[in-house]
Amino acid sequence: MISDYHPDMAGKENLSRHFYLNAKSHQLAFFPRHYFRGLVNQADHLIAILSEADMHALEGVDPKSIMIRGQALKKYREWRDKKEDEGKFSWTLALYGTAAMAKEAGLSEKEYWNQIIRSCFLDKPSPIADWRKTYQKIDRYLQKLDRLAIEKVKIEGADVNLSILIGDKRRWRAGGGANIPSFEIFTSPDWRGTEGWIRFNQPLYHYGHLVQGIELEFKNGLVVKSRAKKNERLLKEMIAVKNADKVGEFSLTDKRFSRIDKFMAETLFDENFGGSYGNTHIALGDSYHECFDGKQKGVAKPAWLKMGFNDSSVHTDIISTTNRTVTAYLKSGRKKVIYKNGIFTL
Repeated sequence: MISDYHPDMAGKENLSRHFYLNAKSHQLAFFPRHYFRGLVNQADHLIAILSEADMHALEGVDPKSIMIRGQALKKYREWRDKKEDEGKFSWTLALYGTAAMAKEAGLSEKEYWNQIIRSCFLDKPSPIADWRKTYQKIDRYLQKLDRLAIEKVKIEGADVNLSILIGDKRRWRAGGGANIPSFEIFTSPDWRGTEGWIRFNQPLYHYGHLVQGIELEFKNGLVVKSRAKKNERLLKEMIAVKNADKVGEFSLTDKRFSRIDKFMAETLFDENFGGSYGNTHIALGDSYHECFDGKQKGVAKPAWLKMGFNDSSVHTDIISTTNRTVTAYLKSGRKKVIYKNGIFTL
């Protein structure tokens, strides 16, 4: 077993903050190649636990420095992704609630933990059995979506008018136990066919910052306009990273499956929000190779790019929980409403 513990980012001994405020350019860009190569060679499964002691740990840090560091570590992610494509690596991501996280969500610690307990079926006599039943239901929709042979989807509502090209050789996927909890159904579309605009009513907590009031406009697959009511500079610095101005994921959550009905100030939970209308989220940046309808092993990087799978050091999920209708335009020439009022209509 390989353990990798990081100190929390609260109080005076905030190591991450110290690093970003004091690191020279060559230190920000440094990649410890042998260390990360050894980790990838040795570890076949990764268990990561999110537990934030300070939700604003990097507020005031130059966003450009954070992006430089992320790009420096991209090779590690590529090595790990390749091992995952070969079926030799898996991962699990979960959350342990803290007072800081609960406060940010406007909940007491007890209320916060009740959301964790309910969403993971830990209030049930047999949580594993309930997870299996839920995934069986979700799997039926995955199969229906794949059988439709969707060319593109149109998302329409008061906060969105967006077209997304699904692309060839794509399949729809669900969490399957990697993210805990996970109720979403997602795919990695062909980024080149994204057109229109979307506003996000949920804040983004990323890179130790809070970004609020995000609006994006796409043309020919690229973000051509971006706005935020708070921390707009971080949003723009992120989008300026290579290929972070392209969509790597499109996702929908059916409110009938999700037991999350409170804002949690953590993407892991908020991207699976159920509530009144479920949620839509898109990720800017890197695509998921698991959404390829074929064998991932042996597919070279140029082939992924040719199919419209995006490649970036960034993968940032941005979430909206407002009502929307999703219409699928099928390769047969027909069209079909697949999602409305927070549920799949297949």
